[in-house]
Amino acid sequence: MQRTVRVVAPLGFRLQAQPLVQSRPFSSVQDGLRRTPLYDFHLAHGGKMVAFAGWSLPVQYRDSHVDSHLHTRRHCSLFDVSHMLQTKIFGCDRVRLMENIVVGDIAELRPNQGTLSLFTNEAGGILDDLIVTNTSEGHLYVVSNAGCRDKDLALMQDKVKEFQNRGLDVGLEVVDNALLALQGPTAAQVLQAGVTDDMRKLPFMTSAVMEVFGVSGCRVTRCGYTGEDGVEISVPAAGAVHLATALLKNPEVKLAGLAARDSLRLEAGLCLYGNDIDEHTTPVEGSLSWTLGKRRRVAMDFPGAKIIIPQLKGEVQRRRVGLICEGAPMRAHSPILNTEGAVIGKWSRMGTLAGRVSWIGLLSWQSGVNLWPMPGQVQ
Repeated sequence: MQRTVRVVAPLGFRLQAQPLVQSRPFSSVQDGLRRTPLYDFHLAHGGKMVAFAGWSLPVQYRDSHVDSHLHTRRHCSLFDVSHMLQTKIFGCDRVRLMENIVVGDIAELRPNQGTLSLFTNEAGGILDDLIVTNTSEGHLYVVSNAGCRDKDLALMQDKVKEFQNRGLDVGLEVVDNALLALQGPTAAQVLQAGVTDDMRKLPFMTSAVMEVFGVSGCRVTRCGYTGEDGVEISVPAAGAVHLATALLKNPEVKLAGLAARDSLRLEAGLCLYGNDIDEHTTPVEGSLSWTLGKRRRVAMDFPGAKIIIPQLKGEVQRRRVGLICEGAPMRAHSPILNTEGAVIGKWSRMGTLAGRVSWIGLLSWQSGVNLWPMPGQVQ
């Protein structure tokens, strides 16, 4: 995931351990799917709603999938990603807690700096990918995947309870904000018209709390899941429709749905948890070794380190790589053969690339050849 950093209202230091707090869910619908605060807004703008990770979300709008994809590459698009799980971890021992369950070096993060990291298990498998931000308000802001919501929340809550039982100062709160992603080369220019902060002073993977087009208490983060410049905005639910409406007044901005989001991230070589990586994939096999903090590698103090660290120095039997091909599309999970006809891997995902090349897939490669390094991987 590549997914995406955001935060809510400022919190001061908590001097005593606090109980777990869960927020109320967004409104539910009769068929059991949850709705984001923008559900009616999507319908009014021609959104074609589908079920995704327990939520009703737009797969596309009146424009075609390819048109949305190309508009994002050339201008900018607005995505509703409010289904993502947003949490705050606070207390004096919050960094220590987070480093007990992720592979990244959270302690080295500067105020309002974020990093992509991974929850791992003791076998070295990836439980989920997430973004952790060290906010200047005295808490960590965590964003993880909606499809892993239950297990991610349980993992963090269990660790909080364990720390609290040991007398350590930690707490957890689920954030009930909407989350909007404005992605594309003109995104910063569009947003600048609605904020007083200088967007040029907000580099990649940093964030700031600000008023955005009249909505206060928003956290704007320079990040995204498309391979383009852009921001993600954690906005109070009551202000989500106002903010989306204000952004759409700029002709540079169009709405985009899940279909474009998937093809854009595929084109950029970014992971989708459950398709390209899962609990049976290690960070090294998933071409995500760059998420392992240098200090953490030496200390070997994260879950699965005894499995993962030796893989950094040796060979692995499989690795996630990209493959570009021409002609008819390959179906997901189809075998990949070498010129002798032997199976050397399989497709895990494929998608159109809007005319740039025919098809692209992410696969587990069973040889020493790396055809297309993933982001962050040394070629």
